[in-house]
Amino acid sequence: MKIKVIVNTSFRRMDEIFSPADQRRMADLVEVIWGKDERMPAADFERALPSADVVVTSGWHYGDALDRAERLKAIMDVSGSFPLSLDYEACYLRRIRVLSAAPGFGRQVAEFSLGLAIDAARQISYGDRLMRRGAEQYLWHGNVDTFLLYDQPVGIIGYGGLARALHPLLLPFGVSISVYDPWLSEGYLRRQGLQPVSLEELMSSSKFIFVMAIPSVENRAMLSRELLELIQPKAVLILASRAHVIDFDAATELVLEGRFKLATDVFPIEPLPADHPIRAAEGATLSAHRAGSVAQGMVELGEMVVDDLEAIVKGMPPRRLQMAEPELSMRYTSTRAKSPDST
Repeated sequence: MKIKVIVNTSFRRMDEIFSPADQRRMADLVEVIWGKDERMPAADFERALPSADVVVTSGWHYGDALDRAERLKAIMDVSGSFPLSLDYEACYLRRIRVLSAAPGFGRQVAEFSLGLAIDAARQISYGDRLMRRGAEQYLWHGNVDTFLLYDQPVGIIGYGGLARALHPLLLPFGVSISVYDPWLSEGYLRRQGLQPVSLEELMSSSKFIFVMAIPSVENRAMLSRELLELIQPKAVLILASRAHVIDFDAATELVLEGRFKLATDVFPIEPLPADHPIRAAEGATLSAHRAGSVAQGMVELGEMVVDDLEAIVKGMPPRRLQMAEPELSMRYTSTRAKSPDST
């Protein structure tokens, strides 16, 4: 008899994350309940939950419904983070694995972050804007404020999945890499060929600073004005994880003053208000939260889900999705920027 899997991925479409081949593979492996683009009605979910072995979802929208999950073995979240409003302690007590497809975004975000860094340092987008205005400067005159990534000191804030995907992309440039991550031991970081440093040292010594830290209850606005003022003149701050970790107003003011360059894919409010002053900053490279939404990369999420469903069917532990850890899960916070209409 096939195990029963509730597949309720809304806000993500089924064909956004599951290739036709993986949809067929999943249907062959398990009995799919729901499996539609629209969110499953709460009443239907509650009726299906007692006999479900796995729930595939985008966030947890079901309150205390875990009390009725008699057979549940795993909750797989495809939103890119661990689900909020979930009783993790109950999951650990009942040996329900909580899994996230966050690793599926690693390569996408890492590649884009590298592109942002090079764009900002070599002023590619800025040069394009000048060219379109008929104000371009040729050859040496157009490179007065540019510099190479090669052989530069690089700092990474947060050495999680995103940073681990970025690390090998940086190596061909011969950079030295320092890392600040209070959730990892210094010995572990050194074994990865990295130099663990204080946040103050990283901010002051790095020509490129990649912000890859996952949002937590501890790091809201961690990059304060005081820390941002330590950044070297003309250095590049690449904001790739969430605006949660930075004093964005202070960063905007400092970039407008020409203190350093900012390349960001995320903002404290999305969509970004039309009158936000960062839009006027010539030293900013701005992207509308596009680093992790490439069709070619999104289907990896579905592939990971089906691979781990296959492991569960075989009575084996899932290996591809990231498992929530008791020491960390209660420290995560919202990973979504607030929209103007959110409360």
